[in-house]
Amino acid sequence: MEPNNKVLLGMSGGTDSSVAALLLQDAGYEVTGITFRFYEKDGDTEYLDDARSLCERLGITHITHDVRDTFRKTIIDYFINEYMTGHTPVPCTLCNNYLKWPLLKKISDEMGIFHFATGHYVRRQLIDGFYHITAGTDPDKDQSFFLWGLPQDILQRMLLPMGELTKTRVREIAAERGFLKAARKRDSLGVCFCPMDYRTFLRKEVPEESIHPGKFFDEMGNFIARNEGYPFYTIGQRRGLGIDLNRAVFVKDIFPKENKVILSDLKALEKTEMKLKEWNITNPASLLGKDDVIVKIRYRKQANRCTVTLLPDNTLHVQLHEPLAAIAPGQAAAFYREDVVLGGGIIV
Repeated sequence: MEPNNKVLLGMSGGTDSSVAALLLQDAGYEVTGITFRFYEKDGDTEYLDDARSLCERLGITHITHDVRDTFRKTIIDYFINEYMTGHTPVPCTLCNNYLKWPLLKKISDEMGIFHFATGHYVRRQLIDGFYHITAGTDPDKDQSFFLWGLPQDILQRMLLPMGELTKTRVREIAAERGFLKAARKRDSLGVCFCPMDYRTFLRKEVPEESIHPGKFFDEMGNFIARNEGYPFYTIGQRRGLGIDLNRAVFVKDIFPKENKVILSDLKALEKTEMKLKEWNITNPASLLGKDDVIVKIRYRKQANRCTVTLLPDNTLHVQLHEPLAAIAPGQAAAFYREDVVLGGGIIV
């Protein structure tokens, strides 16, 4: 497709995508807003009304796209299945890399729109002929950790108007332009379909007999106490175990078939290597075999030096330069050099 000044903007009805619409229009783009119907708790569609209302005020086209069935099958069911197999899921990573951004590209192609955008707090940089996601200016809102899986055909056409802004400034812009409701909206927290305790969500979604009390053991196989059922625990968890010992203990291993959870001290959770599946690398020459790569397995406040190699079974081997605790199967790992995202994958 030949480049044009048209952009398809994913609009959630929230502050960030609302201000993104303002900024893109200010920059001279012909904006079309699209709101994906991914999940609606208790049938609440206020977000649709908010997005539509803002587009009307700006004089831009607004469309909706119902993907609730797809979202259920690809994200919610995956989320449930991962916990039921003793893993720790990463629904926001999968949604962004395999659903939201690919959908924006697909619909843009169908509509003859070259660019597509969201309100993500990330930036983009061209390095050695490859487009890379880079961290947003606001360290408290940076979302680069979730976007390591995007391919070049998406990266080269995306626009990221929020990347240079702080959330405080974004709220100021909305207020200055008279969009007071958008300026005052609360930030969404956690997983959109499960913003609070995932255990309550699981109880509602799976058959009652699927989750039943199991047992805690120490590393030597000694029984410690009863647990509420293995899906309610994740590797590295310390709080919410429901037991009172005279020392701090953490979840080290989960065995679904035996409904067994192993507890240990934090030191026992440390590992110096891990393997990744379903990986994506933006430019292999800048990542594989290099010793200045940073790996993150958590969204915030964690970074470790590592060396990454590709194994014959097509998994990535990550050799950590220092031990790292609480590496949970199913979680994501993202690779960085300074603020630049080099790729990532799912922990085996």
